[in-house]
Amino acid sequence: MPLPFQPHPFRPRLLDALKGYNRQRFGADLGAGLTVGIVALPLAMAFAIASGVKPEAGIFTAIIAGFLVAALGGSQVQIGGPAGAFIVIVYGIVERFGLANLLIATSLAGVLLFVMGWLKLGALVRYIPVSIVIGFTNGIAVLIGLSQFKDLLGLKIDKMPGDFFGQLSVLGRHLDSFNPVALGLGLACLGLVVLWPKSYTMPVAPQGVLPHLRRWAAHLPGTIVALVLATGAVVLLELPVETIGSRFGGIPQSLPAFALPDFSWATAKLLVIPTLTIALLGAIESLLCARVADNMAPQNPRHDPNQELMGQGIANMIVPFFGGIPATGTIARTVTNVRAGATSPVAGMVHSLALLAVVLVAAPLALHVPLAALAGILLFVAWNMGEWREFVRLKRFLLPYRATLVGTFVLTVVFDLTVAVEMGLLMACGFFIYRMSTLFSVKPLNTAGSAGVLPPGVVVFELFGSLFFGAVGKIEALPAQLPADTRCVVLEMHRLISIDTSGIDALQQLYRAFKRLEIALVLANVNPQPLGLIRRSGFEAELGAEQIVPTVDAAVLALMALA
Repeated sequence: MPLPFQPHPFRPRLLDALKGYNRQRFGADLGAGLTVGIVALPLAMAFAIASGVKPEAGIFTAIIAGFLVAALGGSQVQIGGPAGAFIVIVYGIVERFGLANLLIATSLAGVLLFVMGWLKLGALVRYIPVSIVIGFTNGIAVLIGLSQFKDLLGLKIDKMPGDFFGQLSVLGRHLDSFNPVALGLGLACLGLVVLWPKSYTMPVAPQGVLPHLRRWAAHLPGTIVALVLATGAVVLLELPVETIGSRFGGIPQSLPAFALPDFSWATAKLLVIPTLTIALLGAIESLLCARVADNMAPQNPRHDPNQELMGQGIANMIVPFFGGIPATGTIARTVTNVRAGATSPVAGMVHSLALLAVVLVAAPLALHVPLAALAGILLFVAWNMGEWREFVRLKRFLLPYRATLVGTFVLTVVFDLTVAVEMGLLMACGFFIYRMSTLFSVKPLNTAGSAGVLPPGVVVFELFGSLFFGAVGKIEALPAQLPADTRCVVLEMHRLISIDTSGIDALQQLYRAFKRLEIALVLANVNPQPLGLIRRSGFEAELGAEQIVPTVDAAVLALMALA
């Protein structure tokens, strides 16, 4: 008797990580958390602005969701918060449905994520083909990069459309408002972030003064250096560029109060697709990020995908009530966390508290942050986000992989992520069905093993592979291949590894066609899975149990005895 379904127990990884926790580990987590907090500050503001919301929405998301993901998730070192992958999705939802409905869709997506983890569906995300993941990731990177040209060029555009061609059209019509100062500032920030030493590229034991200086500089994130220098230049030189203060009026110096967004069932019915999109993308991003972290820190326990989805779900359920946007696992900040020596989820919680301290103390300083500098930083994020070498490597792969990757990429750029993933999955399924159907074969055998030459009127076919709905045509074609004097057909099924109900139906139709022609059908050497389905479907009773034999030899000997 099968056991009843057991939902996944809610047990955050933090509970196990705190066993044997000591001062040394806390020191490592404290240093890592502070480092990640510094890295997260400019990214959180940049992601929010690019998503069409105020910069504080990104900071509040990093603080609240980052703390909840670390405390309740299933990864040892995962850092949660606003992610670049959500920029295009969030911008489109805000433009079409408004900010209040974005908050509702985010909260509903959080419920869906929690249910997915509770139902143990975390492992299913891994079955999404890598070609689809690369395709939509590269497509989102292109859209993020395109969306930053408005601020990078300093164009006077009130509102950017959400679609690719609409953005190109609006950018082209407003090129006459180009601001060379904004472009120079943005490119300078981009160049600084690109060239600034990275901690993960530094030698373990540097020799000489210059390597030591480079290693010291690498501990300070290039994004923060670029942001500070750009802000200082704007203040000291009074550069004519748009800033956070001029567009948004600054950042509040406190966390927002709990508030319910305006809700109506009429609007909620329109949010099904946005909710599913946020949940699907959040699940994919968080679990991919957790797998990257597992590979980088093999000494840590591997993440629990179901608990991670439950933690992500709770974070996304709660953060909209404080003005936040969708959150997920973030690869850049998680990698920084691992490189900085994090040992437990405490580091992620410290990162959130560090951001909270910045908001409470230094929020007024954000008034002078130039938007062109944030655009330059996001261009670097978009470039790092894409796996551009995969386009060069496409010639090494077969047509199904190439078509799925390129198709998903183009659909993501031209239409949206939902359409791209749906069509990508359809293409992947179609190619998989075609590939599996080509692996199934029906081959004639001219000998019967130890029984020697086949007796007159007996034909043997060997089935190889999986007999499923995409391959039944090869079974249906058998009657036309038989010699005129055929009186018995033996199907040798030792290499038939599986069969589905369409395959069973094809065998039944074959048996009935042979019966009309007065040709006997015998199944030999049937594996457990096909045999079980043959019995459960009733085909064994229709065919006759004596017609299912252990070997082809047994069938031939029985036929010779009857002759």
